[in-house]
Order: sequence, then C-alpha cells, then structure tokens
Amino acid sequence: MKHFLLAAVAAVSLAAPVSAATVVTADRLLDVKTGRYIDNPAIVIGDNGRVQQIGNLASMQLPAGIKHIDLPGQTLVPGLIDMHVHMNSLAEIGGYEGLKYTDSFWAAIGPFNARKDIDAGFTTVRNVGSGDFDDVGLKQAIDGGWIVGPRIVPATYLLGATGGHCDDTNGLPPSLGADKTAPGIVSSPEQAREKVRWVRKYGAEVIKICATGGVFSLGDSVGAQQLSLEEMKAIADEAHMLGMKVAAHAHGDEGIHDAILAGIDTIEHASLASDATIQLAKQHGTWFDMDIYNDDYILATGTANGTEQQSLDKERMIGLKQRQTFQRAVRAGVKMIFGTDAGVYPHGDNGKQFAKMVQWGMTPLQAIQAATLNASEALGRNDVGVIEPGRYGDMVAVRGDPLRDVTTLEHVDAVIKGGVLVKGPGATQ
Repeated sequence: MKHFLLAAVAAVSLAAPVSAATVVTADRLLDVKTGRYIDNPAIVIGDNGRVQQIGNLASMQLPAGIKHIDLPGQTLVPGLIDMHVHMNSLAEIGGYEGLKYTDSFWAAIGPFNARKDIDAGFTTVRNVGSGDFDDVGLKQAIDGGWIVGPRIVPATYLLGATGGHCDDTNGLPPSLGADKTAPGIVSSPEQAREKVRWVRKYGAEVIKICATGGVFSLGDSVGAQQLSLEEMKAIADEAHMLGMKVAAHAHGDEGIHDAILAGIDTIEHASLASDATIQLAKQHGTWFDMDIYNDDYILATGTANGTEQQSLDKERMIGLKQRQTFQRAVRAGVKMIFGTDAGVYPHGDNGKQFAKMVQWGMTPLQAIQAATLNASEALGRNDVGVIEPGRYGDMVAVRGDPLRDVTTLEHVDAVIKGGVLVKGPGATQ
C-alpha cells in the first residue's frame, strides 16, 4: 500500500539541494506516524547523516556515485529507541557477586553492551544510571567513532534518599563504606537542586531519580516512597529550567502519584499504579515506561547469577501486577514509551518486549510507536524516532510484516545509523 502523502513528500524533497552520501532502498517503509507502508522507498541520506529525501527510486534523480544500500525483501522501520537501559550493568552478575569485580570493570563492559543493543536494532538508548560518569564516557567514545553503539542519552548518577533504591552502599556494613554518602544522595529540596546541577555539569542529559524502593535494592520495600513531593518538585523544576527531562523510578502508587504532581516527565516501572493514579498520569500527560518483559528472565534465572532471594521475592510480588497495570494504563489512554531495563536481563534481547506489550493490550503499531515516535517525543528530540527529512538516517530492516507479527523485530537483519550500515551484508563497522 502506498502512503497517500508520498508524492507530495517526494516533490517537496526533490526541490531541495542535495549533498547526498547514501541512498537506502527496500521493499517498503513503515511510516510510524500514520501506520501505513510506503512501497519501494528510496531514502536519501546526506553526508551529515540526516535524511534529505524520501521517494521512489524509479522516479528520483540521484547524484552520480552515491552509495547504495539495497535491502531487497526487507521492511524498513525507524531505528528503535530503548528508554530504560543500564549500559554498565550485566544481568549475568547479580547481588553481591558484583563486589568481586574491580570498579573499572563496569566501564569496560559498556562497549560490549553497546554493540549488543545496536545489533538488536536500537540506535538510540536512554541510559538511566551509571556510576563514575561511565555512560558519559561511553557516549563520547561512540560519538567520536572509536566504538560502535547507539546514540546515548546519559543520566549519570541516580538521585535518591539515604538507604533507598539509589543508595549504592545498601547491603554493606559501615566498615566497608556504607556510612559514607553515595554521590547521588539528597536529603532536602535544596540539596536536590544542587545535585541536578552537579550531574549536568559532568555530562548528564536527563535526570533519573528513585521515588520509591526497588526490586534489586537490598533492605527496602519495593513500593515505599523514598523522596518527598517537595524534593521531587525541586528536582523537576531545576531540571526543566536547565532544559532537561526527568525520569522517576517508581513502583509504589503513592510515589508514582507524587512524582506526577511534581512534574516528573516519565515514570519508570509504574508497577502498582492505581486507577486514580493512572487517570492522573493521563491528565498531566505523563509518560509511563514499563519494563514488562524482564520478569520472565528474572524469575527463570533465579539466584543462579547471584541475585538475592529477597529480590526474587519482590519480583514475584510485583511482576504480574505490573503487567496488569500496563494493561489498564493502555486501556485508559496513558502515553506509553518503550523501556526494557536492559542490564537486568541481557542486552541485545531488547526486542523481546514488543511481544509482551502486544500480549498485554497494545496493537503492534502502538508497541512500535512506543519505541519510535513516542520515545522521541518523550526525549524532547526531533532528530530520531521517525524516518523523515531532517532526522537522522537511523533505521532497521526486518523480513515480514511487523504490523502483523511484531516478533519480527526480535530478529533484525540490518541496522543503519546515520546512513552508515552497522549490521548486515557489507557492513563497514
């Protein structure tokens, strides 16, 4: 089926000057804004990595010598966006097992995870928490061309309460440093504002807070609120003044409720949100970012990777409830984005969540939009998430029809980032 705007788009695009580096062709292209396919597309990407034209190869006049990436039999989808990853974490190492590794190990595994994620079709990720500003360094290495990986939106240190989910000294005795204040700990609205400025100074592009307890934080209740409304509002106000978005880890209903009232942009997990809180999120236009796949991996792995039994007990308590909350939120019309918590399960399996989102109430198009159009909007970016002129030439190629079978996105045949083929026949990176 041909997009009814294709002719108009091509006519407008062809009138513009061309400084083209690459043309990408395939059997069809999914327009995620309308849910319609464009047959036999030709996408011209300039030497700045951005799309210049979209048209039909038979009717387009292309510059001599342009590089041609031809993907016959393939469907093109915008480069996918995972809004909740931990690039410096490994699912294979849990609990106290992580203490066996030196601090620099966690920075060293970043490139491994980056390659896994981009090969899975995720050309942009939002990294919601890294120690030692490791995610900033990884972003700089990728942007500089030394490492192959997705575009990274780094949060650096998580901001939260003493003894809470963001306190990385939990589970340690005072003799091993648990009496020292972790870098992201805040204890007042004023200190919260200062921490926002501090992480931004060293490279954070998004702020991540811990509004409630968590599954993998030892000694706290998964749903208990840990930051006050006043602290969360101070963080949101400061971040927004600086042009930054804020993500809140929040499982419990009260913490989710107050995070929405505080002006937080995205709620991560949102496991135990009540119907009233779901309606509040819809009213405020707050995004829900719900990692409803990884429950399968966590429970199947058990304690084999070092995960503590108390963490497994928490996961058993909230896993099904989170999926039921997701279903209710979708039905209510809450704005949804795609986030997997990669690092809690192995990087590279990000695409497995699409099927869970469809199983629990989304259409395949809604699930794809959550990882493309919606994610770019939630990031506040107009350069990723859609294949259209002006945005980066980020796209993935799959065989089959993802609108009929969303599991095709679990097996990506080719990945293009900024007009460069990074996976597929003839890949140069």
